[in-house]
Amino acid sequence: MTHIRHPVRPPFMGGMEAHGWYLARELAARGHAVTMFASGDSAPPPGVTLHPVVAEHYDRRYPWHDFHGTDTLNDHLDTAFAGACRDVAAGGFDVVHNNTLHRFVPRVSRAKRLPMVSSMHVPPFAALRRAMNDSLAPWHLVTTCSRRQLGRWWDDTPPSARVVGNGIALADWPYCEAGDGSAVWAGRITPTKGAHLAAQAARIAGVPLTLYGVVEHRDYFEDEVKPHLGGDIRYGGHLAGADLAAAFGRASALLFTPLWDEPFGLAAIEAMACGLPVAAIEMGAVREVIGDCGAYAPADDAEALARALREAMALPRKAARDRVARRFSIRAMVDGYEALYGEAIAARDAEWPGIAYAPHELWQAPEVAATGA
Repeated sequence: MTHIRHPVRPPFMGGMEAHGWYLARELAARGHAVTMFASGDSAPPPGVTLHPVVAEHYDRRYPWHDFHGTDTLNDHLDTAFAGACRDVAAGGFDVVHNNTLHRFVPRVSRAKRLPMVSSMHVPPFAALRRAMNDSLAPWHLVTTCSRRQLGRWWDDTPPSARVVGNGIALADWPYCEAGDGSAVWAGRITPTKGAHLAAQAARIAGVPLTLYGVVEHRDYFEDEVKPHLGGDIRYGGHLAGADLAAAFGRASALLFTPLWDEPFGLAAIEAMACGLPVAAIEMGAVREVIGDCGAYAPADDAEALARALREAMALPRKAARDRVARRFSIRAMVDGYEALYGEAIAARDAEWPGIAYAPHELWQAPEVAATGA
């Protein structure tokens, strides 16, 4: 099950969409029967069945930046996921992988003894933290993509919480031996991703830069990014995977500029797989992911980031590829998830205290109150 803000289809709007799509592809390739619960305008990989949660992704009708936190969007999401929970509870699935970030979904696992793995791709927020804490059970396991995020979710980590790093298909991100002296930046163009800072640092460093990604926040692009474009600093549009991999391979370094508590950094490992060392703002799990294949600067310091860019460009390309192959392959990620699927399925009948959910915590159906074994 995926979130429904964006469609899950290439070219991906961001890391969560890419994660869900490639996970489904790999599971199907391993012989699993996979159903993707996503927006109806998604395009699952071959061999994966699409179950529409809504007809189209919500950001088209209710843009997040305008509707986040409003009753309009919350009611839309609650209605959509109430229906999805009923469908998944009645669907006869062996296990559910929850990537939705909605409070109903983990609770249906506890209530219905439905084996589930919930992956937390963002730092905790109040409603989801409550849902995770009151839904954990031996058959409901939870993952974060970094140790940093595990510590953000829990001071005292419960036994059912684990770290499974994100992974990519290395064949989709081919290694290139040498770059052309330029830098790239890739991601959603929104304030928390810091594209403006990448442009400033590249200009200070005298390094050509191309920015790639969907313009998610138009005002930010016009006011904070566009004034820095011109000359060797350009915007290259939103590229599909193969085209983005080729752009990575031509360059000599990646600028990675999160201005929030970055849970992982999928764009970083995609670029590293192509051979790019990274000049990064050190936020969240950035150093945990990039390690010694990057150089680091504090947030909002373009001069320091420019120095980090020049330093990164001198780092060995092969080391970046090797780190991804060793730690962040799609095979390693799905191996980790498959082990947890088996653990959740095996624990379905474990003794565990019952819990009664209020209607707003799950959905308007009294029969879903959980009972102990």
